[in-house]
Amino acid sequence: MKRYSIGLDFGTESVRAILVDVSSGEVAAAAVHTYPHGVIDRNLPHSHVSLPPDWVLQDPQDWLAGVEVTIRQVMSLSGVPKEAVVGIGIDFTSCTVLPVTAAGMPLCQVPQFKDDPHAWVKLWKHHAAQGQANRINQVAADRKEPWLPLYGGKISSEWMMPKALQILEEAPQIYAAADFILEGADWVVWQMTGDLRRNACGAGYKATWHKSMGFPNRDFLVSLEPEFANLYESKVAGPVMAPGELAGCLTPAWADRLGLPKDLPVAIPIIDAHSAVLGAGITLPGTMLMIMGTSTCHMLMSDREVLVPGISGVVEDGIVPGLYGYEAGQAGVGDIFAWFVEQGVPATYHSEAKTRNISLHTLLSEKASRYGPGENGLLALDWWNGCRTPLVDAGLSGLLVGATLSTEPEDIYRALIEATAFGTRLIVESFTDRGVPIENIVAGGGLVKNPFLMQIYADVTERKIAVAGTGEVSALGAAMLGAVAAGAPAGGWNDLTAAAAHMASPPAKTYLPSPDAAPAYRRLYAEYCRLVDYFGRGGNPVMKTLRELKKS
Repeated sequence: MKRYSIGLDFGTESVRAILVDVSSGEVAAAAVHTYPHGVIDRNLPHSHVSLPPDWVLQDPQDWLAGVEVTIRQVMSLSGVPKEAVVGIGIDFTSCTVLPVTAAGMPLCQVPQFKDDPHAWVKLWKHHAAQGQANRINQVAADRKEPWLPLYGGKISSEWMMPKALQILEEAPQIYAAADFILEGADWVVWQMTGDLRRNACGAGYKATWHKSMGFPNRDFLVSLEPEFANLYESKVAGPVMAPGELAGCLTPAWADRLGLPKDLPVAIPIIDAHSAVLGAGITLPGTMLMIMGTSTCHMLMSDREVLVPGISGVVEDGIVPGLYGYEAGQAGVGDIFAWFVEQGVPATYHSEAKTRNISLHTLLSEKASRYGPGENGLLALDWWNGCRTPLVDAGLSGLLVGATLSTEPEDIYRALIEATAFGTRLIVESFTDRGVPIENIVAGGGLVKNPFLMQIYADVTERKIAVAGTGEVSALGAAMLGAVAAGAPAGGWNDLTAAAAHMASPPAKTYLPSPDAAPAYRRLYAEYCRLVDYFGRGGNPVMKTLRELKKS
């Protein structure tokens, strides 16, 4: 009998489940459940309480309903007997956190707290804790806290510590009532198994945990706020375990709810982007994964811990046990192209695209492909949404150099694509210059569907780029975790390398760099780096000044 694993991929607006053959990686069935309450950013559900700017919440019951609906659907659609399922794995958006009681009840379900926004889930893109993040970064820098350089010198308002500090300072009654403050992934696994565990991926990348040093010390927390001293001693307490380890088994109640075997293994979960590394078949050092969408996340593993400027974190056991996982990224990529298409393309282009029944992106790519590198006479900086790696500066902005009265929309479109490719090359060199090798690059995400863009990336980086063989890389990675939690004796796999070797798909396509493009792109990249130094590293204030003027 074939054996299967279930991968649950918790996104921003929905959860996806796939049922995967552990011997081949073939997807037997897939299902999606959209969260009934969606992204909560205006008013609390069933309440007149409105939310301030930058608040983004969720209802945790939507997650549990999604587990039940999608798993029952994939089992029904596939016709696979429940006895053939060996494990369940989960990936999740992060840092998505919620305060709960000792019994695991979310505080938003406690009657006296249901109208307090701080009692609800703070979704990963909740940015209302920026003031707390700024203070944490300043105090940590002043104290020379050893964990801060592991995150490029700054942590984000999206992370665990700023969000928890915001709860304490703005709703101390919620902080006092919260026995635990949990990642959504860990809470879901706790509900399904009855066992509370912390995943090393979320703890390391979003809660400033280090395998050797642990969490930031009590003295640092007291320096922020005396009542904050117990954050890591109690509210974020619990064993930290690597993704793919056994978190526990389905409780009898959840087994009945899902129609699955009792005592079915459930894996320690992982962050969604990091799960994609596994789903792309990457379990060893030296291969970088680019998840290319509205932004790009660059994931890499090594057998050494090295401090690389601007990274979002380096975490031992963060992706694969025994290896150091690195995360870097660009804050704007696909959304830059979307902005230009929405705001910078004349009506004649819209008409042509409509007549030919193609997208504006396809039309602009087609027109831009008529030029070679440098022939549009333009160079851009890809900072429309700030610079994440290597400068970690959200106050930087976009730049276009070389425009003339003969510049056409496709010229700008190409320059913007090239700028994001230059940004990726800068990230690659940030690693390699510090002795972290990158031998291969694999790409996944929505932008890989544009062959013009992908060829530019290969030409600019002067590296072969393989496209991941499945569009479900995160969900597939989660399914691999489930297979490893089950283990080989139960029909799964003993480690992630073995799971990936059997379950990952071969590359869908490979882009080879063109030697003819290299000389021009090397010259352009040198000028790109000159702009990076001048506007990003050299202290030139023009971008910050313009931002301040706009705000005033």
